[in-house]
Amino acid sequence: MTELHLWLRHEARTTERRTPIVPDDARRLVDDGVTLTVEESPQRVFPIGEYEAAGCRVAPAGSWVSAPRDAVVLGLKELPEGPAELTHRHIFFGHAYKGQPGAGDLLRRFAAGGGTLFDLEYLVDDTGRRLAAFGYWAGYLGAALAVLQHRGRLRAPLVPTTKEDLDETLRPAPGDAAFTGLVIGALGRSGRGARTAFAAAGADPTCWDLAETRDLDRGALLRHDVMVNAVLATSPVPPFLREQDLDSPDRRLRTLCDVTCDVGSPLNVLPVYDDTTDWDEPVRRLRKEPPLDLIAIDNLPSLLPLESSTDFSAALLPHLLDFGVTGPWGHCLDRFRQATREHGLDKGEFHDH
Repeated sequence: MTELHLWLRHEARTTERRTPIVPDDARRLVDDGVTLTVEESPQRVFPIGEYEAAGCRVAPAGSWVSAPRDAVVLGLKELPEGPAELTHRHIFFGHAYKGQPGAGDLLRRFAAGGGTLFDLEYLVDDTGRRLAAFGYWAGYLGAALAVLQHRGRLRAPLVPTTKEDLDETLRPAPGDAAFTGLVIGALGRSGRGARTAFAAAGADPTCWDLAETRDLDRGALLRHDVMVNAVLATSPVPPFLREQDLDSPDRRLRTLCDVTCDVGSPLNVLPVYDDTTDWDEPVRRLRKEPPLDLIAIDNLPSLLPLESSTDFSAALLPHLLDFGVTGPWGHCLDRFRQATREHGLDKGEFHDH
């Protein structure tokens, strides 16, 4: 492997506690000859001292903008609004390939600076299977928050916790009424996480996947009390819920959690809301009578930052040790180039370094 300089950036989003590389795995990278610079971050679940002890260099938060040109900037969520020109190779979840709001603006920043986006959503093997994902914990937390809201025990603002503490709050309490749950996308990572949370809450949810959604029975969907959508659509499909469904006199559905949060995308299977919710206001009421509450938080795993970071880092580590422009990283690069062509930006500005 050619000498690699990774630059782990501070996350601009104030509610982001996760990290793509935990200190133990940072040590593995350093021992393998990787130069790893870690930005200071007061909100990251692991203190900077643990990275220093692992042999990492330390830099101020946000200093990636002036990092050496050959550094690969590693993060998770969206970049800050500046600079207008992105000159580095970046690894993070860009959410820029499905027509999401702001997608074109992000890609134009890469075009202006000649940088490259290696979107972690497209770090896949030759069969298209994702190699590093937070899906399990997103599904787990989505179902957990939905159950707590349905039982009247969800408190805002949300704060990070541990799985042990969250499981304790999920256990049925005297007086809790039985409810029916539905997980759509039940066989995927997020679906498995959602089923685990429902089990911790003492519920046995209905589980739907491809077979059940090819010819969706919306009447059956509406007869559940709590629904969790864990489907990550890759091509257009008929929506699972429409505005008119929310006003059906037969609707029993009271709590809806959209783990996927594809709002604004033409691939959105729940086009019944137009903006996500957040830690300060995790729930939005879509209908007053009978009530229907929505939870649509796009960084759910950050509420369990230790567990989710540790799992993700373990999955990502071997691929960072083999970073390049072929194999899984080649799939990321191909998807980036396709997106830039689709936006009319592929004019030779991009560099593979």
